[in-house]
Amino acid sequence: MVWGLTFSEFWLVWNIMEEFTNGYFYNPSCGNISVEQVMQEIISYIKEKPDRLYDIIVGCDSPSSEEPHFPIVVVVLRKGEGGRFFIKKVKYSSSERIFKNWKLRVLEEVMLSCQLALFLRENFEKKVKALPEFPDYEFRYIHADIGENGQTKDMIREVIGLIRGNGFEPKIKPESFVASTVADRYT
Repeated sequence: MVWGLTFSEFWLVWNIMEEFTNGYFYNPSCGNISVEQVMQEIISYIKEKPDRLYDIIVGCDSPSSEEPHFPIVVVVLRKGEGGRFFIKKVKYSSSERIFKNWKLRVLEEVMLSCQLALFLRENFEKKVKALPEFPDYEFRYIHADIGENGQTKDMIREVIGLIRGNGFEPKIKPESFVASTVADRYT
């Protein structure tokens, strides 16, 4: 066991982190870009209007199938003026994972969001601290595609606990637009 995970669970987490760092995110204006370029694009966007307030938010969605893909999204919002998004589709091979239970799929959405948010927050803060002036931003929310209505209502406490346990504030429907609207468009 490594960090309380079985070897196969650890290997899956390692592969996802490698996919985040070695794979590409898509942005409609930039095309396919690396995670390093995503962070640079966010910094450039903030520098355009440094007097504004910004939120960086992560969310994920997935279709209901045994072998879903997971569109995971990073959104940077310029409060009151819109924002930009970056998306990456994570897909497991059938030999890695099959999601026969919708609850496992929802938990995977949240775990992917937490893993990416933790990676980005740590690495983004390093880049921001190297700037001559710190931009005014918050990186505290993870949006989950669950809500008070429908079958996911029984998972709210579990998902909120998982997100808070990773150091972020959860948002659920109807406030979780990054997961339920932006990521949902790419499901």
